[in-house]
Amino acid sequence: MTDHDSTEYDDNVPVSMRILSTQVRALREEAELTQRGLADAAGFSESQIGSVEQGRRPLKMDLAVQLEKVFKIPKVFSSVVEEQLKEPHPSWFQPFAQAEAEAVALSVYGNMLINGLLQTEEYARAAYVAYRPALDDEEIERRLAARLARQNLLTRTPAAHLSFVLEEVTLRRPLGGHQAMCEQLQHLLDVSRMRHVEIQVMPTARANHAGLDGPFTLVETKDQNMCVYHEVQGTGRLITNRRVVSQHARRYGILQGQALSPEESAEFIEQLATGER
Repeated sequence: MTDHDSTEYDDNVPVSMRILSTQVRALREEAELTQRGLADAAGFSESQIGSVEQGRRPLKMDLAVQLEKVFKIPKVFSSVVEEQLKEPHPSWFQPFAQAEAEAVALSVYGNMLINGLLQTEEYARAAYVAYRPALDDEEIERRLAARLARQNLLTRTPAAHLSFVLEEVTLRRPLGGHQAMCEQLQHLLDVSRMRHVEIQVMPTARANHAGLDGPFTLVETKDQNMCVYHEVQGTGRLITNRRVVSQHARRYGILQGQALSPEESAEFIEQLATGER
């Protein structure tokens, strides 16, 4: 019996997902079913079964229940899925969320939104309301609470050194309306006054720009190792390859040199908040 799917996991697959995927595959093979056979028995697609077995897709409750029926093992999968649903972050974000919470330093380049660590509650809510396909109210509140909880990093002891390079467009996109954006800009000024935080603005008019490949976050861990995080379209990846991390570290240094200084940036943000720009 052969399946075309590989069982190699991405390094960022959470342990709980790996355990579930291994259990699904083991039970399928014990029952002498192919992925197609299990898909037919459970009423799902073969690609869904393959994605779960590879850890590319979390096991959702509806599939978990059907697998329990096929294998005659009630509550074995669904009880685990219930616990996973209590996790505030999606599975693909969990490795970074843990690394971020324990970091001694973060260096963040953002070009679409003001970074979640710097968002006011109203701005963050507006970002989730604008999400498409639309999120239901309960999901918005769950994600909002998780995002605001991450901001404990700003006031944690010992303090982490936090550096941000924000594209000018992120400061001009009026999420939540004019008043909400004014409050968000004022919040940036307040946070920038913290001794362990640096905020720099990258003017849109800059011709030389080292960040054209997109946003990223450099994370320095407490054991002085570094990794880089990429996130796009509902998926994220932590990269530990030294060559890649070194490239991003150099790129971030160039971005800092191309952006306005922290003092110039504060003046720029204040002028935006007061309507002078």
